[in-house]
Amino acid sequence: MQSEPDPSKDTYRLWPPGPRLLAALGASALVALALAGGLAYAGGLFTPGRLTQRAIVDTFQKINGVHPGFRRNHTKGACIAGHFESNGAGQRLSKAVVFAPGTLPVTGRFAVAVGKPFVPDNKTQVRSLALRFELPGGEEWRTGMNDIPVFPVPTAQDFTGLMTATAPDPATGKPDPARVSAFFGAHPEVAAALKRITGRPFASGFANASYNSLDAFRFVAADGTVTPVRWAMMAVDPDVAEPADQPGTPDPDYLFDDLAARLARGPVEWHLVATIGQPGDPTADATLPWPDDRQKVDLGTLTIDHIEAEAAGNCRDVNFDPLVLPAGIEPSDDPLLSARSAAYSVSFTRRAGEPKSPSEVQFPAQGGAPQ
Repeated sequence: MQSEPDPSKDTYRLWPPGPRLLAALGASALVALALAGGLAYAGGLFTPGRLTQRAIVDTFQKINGVHPGFRRNHTKGACIAGHFESNGAGQRLSKAVVFAPGTLPVTGRFAVAVGKPFVPDNKTQVRSLALRFELPGGEEWRTGMNDIPVFPVPTAQDFTGLMTATAPDPATGKPDPARVSAFFGAHPEVAAALKRITGRPFASGFANASYNSLDAFRFVAADGTVTPVRWAMMAVDPDVAEPADQPGTPDPDYLFDDLAARLARGPVEWHLVATIGQPGDPTADATLPWPDDRQKVDLGTLTIDHIEAEAAGNCRDVNFDPLVLPAGIEPSDDPLLSARSAAYSVSFTRRAGEPKSPSEVQFPAQGGAPQ
């Protein structure tokens, strides 16, 4: 007998989808429209009398269409597996067992932030790394990270403004430049966040990109000491060159195929690094970076050695909900965290009742990916 769907087992990422190619804010209308699609999952931020979580998901589906069986955002992805080796340095900050010295199994998913299936890879797509740490005693730690430095909007009100400002004009099919300019003029913090997002080099692939939590969290030590943190998976692979356009006929899945080829040569590693917040550092606004001089603590090494197409029983049906946390890690006051968690449940319920489509990303005979 088929079990009832578990709302904790699907992922619809909050992070912005689509291109990040913003050389200047003059192109912000197109970028903001792409970002707004990904932000449509901020439903938990709205009061029930205005917009419900379900209405936000409806809006997102209106933007990208309904594609049965696929995730509503970060639609294109592949499943990964490996392990995390803690060096013990995190024990002074958190009682979470994940930071005790030793090795734990990890599964996860690499994806690009697009809301439609069968979109070709390109060098400026936002890339995400979602992980599920399986801990002793039945605990789990799930986290979703992106290769951007900050989140584009701080509040629900800014989200609604961004959606309104970048909505296509029925007459042209494009956002009204005057309306977009007016929004950014009134919301300089959003304009600043978009400049940070697009003003950094793009890694050439998944393996040499670094991934940020964006939201702040709280580490709780055994003695009750609470420390605000943001974390990142920092790439060990040395190739950080700006990606080049593909000559000739491009491979529409080249980011994933390149990752599979890289894994065929050997495992890929990242360092899990926690940045320690200080009094006054913003924890409720993911658009604001913390100062560069904040202390950073290397907590251990993530090793990925396996990649495969999404299928029943692997990452396809896992929700990388940022509030699935072990004892010793707690959410901060960032409202986006609860918003993401609540809206994922609505999204999963819809996808759970749909026929499952084959994974968009396939590897030759499934033997082309490392086993």
